[in-house]
Amino acid sequence: MAAQVPLMTPYKLGKFNLSHRVVLAPLTRQRSFGNVPQPHAILYYSQRTTKGGLLISEATGVSDTAQGYPDTPGIWTKEQVEAWKPIVDAVHAKGGIFICQIWHVGRVSNAGFQPNGQAPISSSDKELTPQIRSNGIDVAQFTPPRRLRTEEIPLIVNDFRVAARNAIEAGFDGVEIHGAHGYLIDQFLKDEINDRTDKYGGSLENRCRFALEVVDAVVNEIGADRVGIRLSPFANYMQSGDSNPNALGLYMTEALNSYGILYCHMVEPRMIVLGEKSEVPDSLVPMRKTFKGAFISAGGYDREDGNKAVAENRTDLVAYGRWFLANPDLPKRFELDAPLNKYNRETFYTPDPVLGYTDYPFLETTI
Repeated sequence: MAAQVPLMTPYKLGKFNLSHRVVLAPLTRQRSFGNVPQPHAILYYSQRTTKGGLLISEATGVSDTAQGYPDTPGIWTKEQVEAWKPIVDAVHAKGGIFICQIWHVGRVSNAGFQPNGQAPISSSDKELTPQIRSNGIDVAQFTPPRRLRTEEIPLIVNDFRVAARNAIEAGFDGVEIHGAHGYLIDQFLKDEINDRTDKYGGSLENRCRFALEVVDAVVNEIGADRVGIRLSPFANYMQSGDSNPNALGLYMTEALNSYGILYCHMVEPRMIVLGEKSEVPDSLVPMRKTFKGAFISAGGYDREDGNKAVAENRTDLVAYGRWFLANPDLPKRFELDAPLNKYNRETFYTPDPVLGYTDYPFLETTI
């Protein structure tokens, strides 16, 4: 009998019975024209669905101020909720579990994406310097952000709450709060950005307050058993570093325990540069040990890394991004140890409804 593949063993995620531990990571796809999910997403997500497999949607905006990239979906209007329904239905039809990642980009935006051309909002008025976009060619320009007033913050928390309720109405099995990668929640968490002097700034406890208020609101709206969060304490994407990432990660995992949420999804410290893997002394293990719910790890894993992490109990589930994009049947390939399609970085963010989206071949069509 063939040796068991750790990634292909079942796992009970709260009330969901997962048949394996390979998770579709949240991947920005920029094919939701006018911020409305499109019919071509039905095929994209259903291609990557297995019975008992967990999928996390691309980051989905919580409000009209949450956008910072062209053609990313939202979930704040009735039209958007209705557009998500057939996509979610297609995943459920194949027995998949589908979580909606909800986000607000904060200062990672410019006036062109904002209602009435206003300034993006953030924890701070610190400007983000222009960045080369993921395609390595275009330069993203950012409008100097406006620092949220203390009394405005509950309104933003409420945007997350309403988005979570909308996600459940659209049929999703739960939501993942995007608290990673330099976007709005991370802009409060990280001391490189957060220079506030009110109750949302200064101490570690204060910097984590906004994130935990969002968790609290979402849990109260849809139930803790349907809520996950993504965190990247070690990452410094979008100039969002922290002077003590270990302390930040441990404080958050400890604080999250009191809410009883379904999972914590964390990004490996080795993913310091977007898309590149490097060995570093830091580790997610202390946070894994602290957190009482399910733990999902992401960040440059291949099949061997993932199997090892599960076998050594360093994580429960492993999220795959680029490999799952290029291999719609990734769990099957991992099970068989079959060769993988290579991903084409140049088509990650093109708006094409097929190219680099639903045209990656399945195993049976390549043999």
